[in-house]
Amino acid sequence: MKEEILKIPKVELHLHLDGSVRPSTAKELLGYDVTKKMQVDSEVTDLNDYLEKFTIPVSLMQTKENLERISMELATDLKKENVIYAEIRFAPLKHLEKNLTPNEVIDSILKGLRKVDIKTNLILCCIRGDSYENNKKVIELTKSYLGKGVCAADLAGAEALFKTKDYKELFAYAKSLNVPFTIHAGEADGIESITSAINFGAKRLGHGVRAEEDKNTINTIINNNITLEVCPTSNINTGIFPSYQEHNIKRLYDLGVKVTINTDNRTVSNITITEEYIKLQSAFNFTKEDFYNMNLNAINASFITEEEKNILRNKLSELNEKM
Repeated sequence: MKEEILKIPKVELHLHLDGSVRPSTAKELLGYDVTKKMQVDSEVTDLNDYLEKFTIPVSLMQTKENLERISMELATDLKKENVIYAEIRFAPLKHLEKNLTPNEVIDSILKGLRKVDIKTNLILCCIRGDSYENNKKVIELTKSYLGKGVCAADLAGAEALFKTKDYKELFAYAKSLNVPFTIHAGEADGIESITSAINFGAKRLGHGVRAEEDKNTINTIINNNITLEVCPTSNINTGIFPSYQEHNIKRLYDLGVKVTINTDNRTVSNITITEEYIKLQSAFNFTKEDFYNMNLNAINASFITEEEKNILRNKLSELNEKM
């Protein structure tokens, strides 16, 4: 079964670079094994605990060489799993501790990604709790790199502590610059967060699974063609669902919500995109056709041109038929 699922052409929209540093690379760079400090364990019960696992990888991502290497390795890992397109996200202002400029950070990551024959783009993350000035800078960086390896902005971080509604001005600014964006919403916080993100103009929600708490919100998502970047393993790690069987991705899919499958953080959640598919197939008996539909959802919601989407749709269809 694993071989069959490995062959499935995949599109991943919600993937954090700093949460996907190879443990072997971290060990090599530090000189000792830090895998346990980078991966979830039984002590992680919510998103705030989960976010603490990023401390070590972020500390390693402060030089051009390391940024280039880590991004190249992630692209390599994705290619091995037949990912045909990925949007990889990170917070550029988190990598300035050794005096790199934000542009040097972005350029180094792009350089690493371009060493591998796989189509990728970057999403730049604004951070909850950071200053308006810093987050505004991230929106401006996104604007300056649009079409040059960056495709959108995001708002990430502690959703329950820093409410989505407080970022209205930031996303109004993004809209004024025609910067596309997705927003983490409906993960650690509920309907209010999702409603705010939709009102700001988000056509994609990072996670969004708590939309199920309100029927009107589900209807709004369906009627407005909003896509959910669902990360099942991560949701279990952060305590939203107790198990794969109790995750709501199948219910949302059956309702007609545009869902996509993502890992969120390969290392922190100790999961690959292939393993994510295997877990879901085991829990819900998803078929090859179901996975095809979800990957088509991902292409349709991707932050790329219609021409690029058509190329990916054709590739998805051709590879799917060969299976």
